[in-house]
Amino acid sequence: MAVLVLLLLLVVSHATADEDPYIGVNIGTDLSDMPHPTQVVALLKAQQIRHVRLYNADQGMLVALANTGIRVMVSIPNEQLLGIGQSNSTAANWVSRNIVPHYPATNITAICVGSEVLTTLPNAGPVLVNAIKFVHSALVASKLDRKIIVSSPLSSTLILDSFPPSQAFFNRSWNPVLVPMLDFLQSTGSFLMLNIYPYYDYMKSNGAIPLDYALFKPLTPNKEAVDSNTLVHYTNVFDAMVDATYFAMAFLNFTNIPVIVTETGWPSKGDPNEPDATIENANTYNSNLIRHVMNKSGTPKHPGVAVSTYIYELYNEDTKPGPISEKNWGLFDANGDPIYILRLTGSGSLLANDTTNQTYCTPKDGADPKMLQAALDWACGPGKVDCSPLLQGKPCYEPDNVIAHATYAFNTYYHRMGKISDACDFNGVADVTTTDPSHGSCTFPGSLGSNGTMVNITAPTMNSVSSDSSGPSFYGRGGFTGILVLIKVMLWSAIIL
Repeated sequence: MAVLVLLLLLVVSHATADEDPYIGVNIGTDLSDMPHPTQVVALLKAQQIRHVRLYNADQGMLVALANTGIRVMVSIPNEQLLGIGQSNSTAANWVSRNIVPHYPATNITAICVGSEVLTTLPNAGPVLVNAIKFVHSALVASKLDRKIIVSSPLSSTLILDSFPPSQAFFNRSWNPVLVPMLDFLQSTGSFLMLNIYPYYDYMKSNGAIPLDYALFKPLTPNKEAVDSNTLVHYTNVFDAMVDATYFAMAFLNFTNIPVIVTETGWPSKGDPNEPDATIENANTYNSNLIRHVMNKSGTPKHPGVAVSTYIYELYNEDTKPGPISEKNWGLFDANGDPIYILRLTGSGSLLANDTTNQTYCTPKDGADPKMLQAALDWACGPGKVDCSPLLQGKPCYEPDNVIAHATYAFNTYYHRMGKISDACDFNGVADVTTTDPSHGSCTFPGSLGSNGTMVNITAPTMNSVSSDSSGPSFYGRGGFTGILVLIKVMLWSAIIL
């Protein structure tokens, strides 16, 4: 999901940061039936996801992402790190093969050199900074260093004594790597990439961390965590860990490096010993996370300075090793169906599987049946609504009455017109509601199907010609016919169009 990447005291000179915070998504590939890159990109577009992080430099994905405007973080896998960190030419070859041919058609904004190297591949730690510098030098040679930043995602477990945040510091055994790395990030205007997992912090706390505190749920003041040194109150693990990172950097005398969260999320399913890995908790965490990032509230240490964040992850990865939870961090399954419907009301235009503000257009209680019939006739005629589902034997024929048929026609027209309020009036006999009028096998436009996915029923465009000019005579019973219907239709055409 555009972003100001925590510009603190330093104006970042690269074109990788925007003026507003953003939410991005990681794209893992440990799926038994990984969608084709064009399918992945189609999903990203449909969900209005404008920022992604790849765990490699997959050529198919980079080609599919070309000319989409989607901002892309490309990664050098850990297994390639030793070679790149020991050879400037190897790094140059990697950049010339994986970056130069694709930029600028593919909007590559950052290169992640490895991931959590110091905690997952410590033997490569001594060459991490060299690898970062070699890749940056290759970008300089290609005149891309002002367009693409270089960094390396760190695990938040590197930060010791993380609460209270004001006492936090990095694991000192890694200072010989972290100090030159932070110096590089500062000198090049890059940012610190951080992976934060409140789920694991909660699981390992043995009850010391309340679930609501991990999930961004509202807390009463007496339940908020208080930094005893600064007296600052914390309402969630995420903010506390971000601020702990700032304090840990300050402990090493780096105070102007922005932070971006490259991974965070919550699993929707787990083993029996993971009772809090549930769809409800995953939905709550990610929905609250998105609202928190997008409202630009920042953290207690840096209020108003948003922390742009990448959700882990786009798909559930069924072939990933480990417990069940490891396979269930995704927002979608391999078919592109949402695992749950994010609750994002008020969070702006992103991740279109938000339906908490879903609305429908239905007849008003007590509306005059004759007026309803006239409106129905207009909708299925001049209004160009595809009313064929209302024909006898079709899914929405029953119940065979004017209220039920008008409900379908009104709602279809309303959704086709982009849910503008004026499209749900019909001369005062219709109104907007949040109650889904679907019933039985009759699924209305905008409704959630049985699997939780949005149903979109195709209707003719406004410029199309009705395929059945005799339509109005088929829909509804007990209404007007003949000349009276024609007069009503003409009147409604004048009123509504």
